[in-house]
Amino acid sequence: MTTPLLLLVESNTTGTGRQFAQRARDLGAVPVLLSADPARYPYAAEDGLRTVVVDTSDDAALWAAVTGLAAAAPVAGVLSSSEYYVATAAGLARRLGLPGPSADAVRACRDKAAQRRTLAEAGVPVPRFSVVGEVAEAIAAAQWLGGPVVVKPVQGSGSLGVRLCRDRDEVAEHAKGLLAATVNERGLRTPGVVLVEQYLTGREFSVEVFGEEAVVTVAKHVGAPPVFVETGHDVPAVLPAAQAAALVDTAVRAVKALGLGWGAAHVELRLDGDVARVIEVNPRLAGGMIPELVRRARGVDLVGAQVRAALGERVDLTRRPDAAGAASIRFLTAGTDSVLADVSAAESAARAVPGVVDAAFYRPAGTRVAPAEDFRGRVGHVIATGTAPGQSAEAAGTALALGLASALTPVAADVPVREAVPV
Repeated sequence: MTTPLLLLVESNTTGTGRQFAQRARDLGAVPVLLSADPARYPYAAEDGLRTVVVDTSDDAALWAAVTGLAAAAPVAGVLSSSEYYVATAAGLARRLGLPGPSADAVRACRDKAAQRRTLAEAGVPVPRFSVVGEVAEAIAAAQWLGGPVVVKPVQGSGSLGVRLCRDRDEVAEHAKGLLAATVNERGLRTPGVVLVEQYLTGREFSVEVFGEEAVVTVAKHVGAPPVFVETGHDVPAVLPAAQAAALVDTAVRAVKALGLGWGAAHVELRLDGDVARVIEVNPRLAGGMIPELVRRARGVDLVGAQVRAALGERVDLTRRPDAAGAASIRFLTAGTDSVLADVSAAESAARAVPGVVDAAFYRPAGTRVAPAEDFRGRVGHVIATGTAPGQSAEAAGTALALGLASALTPVAADVPVREAVPV
């Protein structure tokens, strides 16, 4: 009998992309990466992953590649770990009669303007917002909202293009730049509108939902404005009962209102007093190594669950009693233009901290790095576990400060920095 295929449409460049392929193999399927440029994913060559070069933005070319593969071996599932291709994968799964979310719902969800309107109409709490297509409209929206506002693209991930604007000039400048872009960071066409929204100052969280079940609530750490770089996560979040319930209830309501309810959804929220307001719903697994934290803290393998769901197999989200209980990650970012020195020694120092289970740099010694504007500016991470979130958070913070950060050496501001990693 021919081994079934799991088709992976593009991938994320960091985090879970490699794990999708590994889980497929564990479940007896052959992972096949469909990509316009497989070289952008180093793990593909390192792991001997089967790849097919195809223009994944061309529906006809992609369908021809898929049907060609299906003629030689049964296709058992289609997925993408990339924010930019989840709707494409969902559409292919539907055409093949395979499990997956509604492609229309995923496509609408990826448009943050359409998502906001749908949630607001359903009575799900969101920040006040306006969708604009001109700089003058952005300025007017900011005046209507009052105070600092967040201006951001209606598509994208990893805080790319998201910025706090404190006055008219900042709104105009950032909106002008976003509206002038005709393609995004993946070379895909942009819709020509941006979001101007109320700036919420409450704590930020995410609720990881699978199907219509909340698996865990994550406490998120975000760097200083005007950018919103995620600098760490703690699993599980520690909250008063009323706030914890509000976050879970709002997240699940949002998923249902958007017509999702299949597989993973990463719901980002901020507390506004005791009200949980949805910042955005992502119809995919979380990034930022959150699935790895959930696996270590709860024993729930969300990557494996997503692959199982795509293959039509039973998914078990039961917490394992032998899991650590809590897990935290902290990302290294540079406070000023810097160069990475002895990364091996810094990693070793981080790993020596009790509770640390992983420490890694994303770039080699000698690389020049700048302060982060989005997730691409993060240069390394540490992960720690413990019996409680406070314990894992303390270990991760100590390892970051005394370990990884020791590799950053400030350099003159006019020294060129290494290009950001691709998305």
